[in-house]
Amino acid sequence: MDYSITEQQEMLKRVARDFFIKELPKSLVEALADDPRGHSPDLWNKMANLGWMGLIIPEEYCGFGGNFLDLVVLLEEAGRACLPGPFFSTAVSGALTIIEAGNEQQKQELLPKIACGDTITTLALAEPDATVSPDSLNVEAKPINGEYVVTGTKLFVPDAHIAHYLICVARTDRGVTLFLVDTNTKGLGLTLLPTISGDKQCEVIFNKVMLKPGNILGDLNRGWEYMEKVLPKVTIAICAQMLGGAQRVLEMTVDYAKDRVQFGKAIGSQQAVQHHCANMLTDVEGMRYSAYKAAWLLNEGLPCSKEVSIAKAWANEAFYRVAALGHQCHGAIAFQRDHSMYLYSQRASNWSFYFGDTAYHERIVAREIGL
Repeated sequence: MDYSITEQQEMLKRVARDFFIKELPKSLVEALADDPRGHSPDLWNKMANLGWMGLIIPEEYCGFGGNFLDLVVLLEEAGRACLPGPFFSTAVSGALTIIEAGNEQQKQELLPKIACGDTITTLALAEPDATVSPDSLNVEAKPINGEYVVTGTKLFVPDAHIAHYLICVARTDRGVTLFLVDTNTKGLGLTLLPTISGDKQCEVIFNKVMLKPGNILGDLNRGWEYMEKVLPKVTIAICAQMLGGAQRVLEMTVDYAKDRVQFGKAIGSQQAVQHHCANMLTDVEGMRYSAYKAAWLLNEGLPCSKEVSIAKAWANEAFYRVAALGHQCHGAIAFQRDHSMYLYSQRASNWSFYFGDTAYHERIVAREIGL
């Protein structure tokens, strides 16, 4: 196993970091958090022009044709910059699901539009109990007169209010089916939910939404087979963002500890602060190793259920610890609005619930080791 990134990926990393430093200042992150849309078309178009919307989309569908590790490298930089907007919901969870589940016609129609930035998509998976399993699905699609009537509620659907299409994971008569739903469809209700980090998550209510068989993404009743292949990738994708955020917190804290002078010497000379920073580095490196190990296994198509859940369970707790220690080292200044630290502590709390909390992934790890 070789977890080191390639020369091309190193170039992608540098370009992404320079881009986000220039195009995504803290003021824009804050402005988009306060904006009900949470989306900058200008930033979106610039990212699309760099080919990032189609980074993992095959070349035959007008994409860049990159692999999953390329995406992880880019997302680490996105997390470092606290990238807002529908990039993850479209270019990651949306694109990965369509690539995995879509038939040839659906791929030809949707993937080029995603790659060029013309279409925003999102995955509507979670429901009020917030678990990630087929048994938890209560949104139901019943066949009536050759169509499907979809009823129920999805929660925490990212960017649904600005998406062109939702990918709804619904229960059908003999399993689970994915439905591609135009957000202008009659009977679909979208309500923006308040969140601590200002990211845009929605409650989506399906009130007897009528869908044709052509809205089925892939094959009827095979939806969970597709999701079992998509979920490990989107889980590690969010781990990559968390890693980038934690790395930035560590860097800000070390720089502050070197520069902040109290009682005639830098606070970094104090043993307590040194230990805090050492513990932060330990957590960050654990996040890096576990995330990239799982990403490499996914990229190679190897079994890695245990490794994916180890990475997410660790990232959930480690990012939170790193952010908390960063606040302790900075003191009161980090709680002020004009400091960046709060952006990361908010995301540490928020992202820990994406695609399974710690308890959920610990149960998977326990199962994988035979308990």
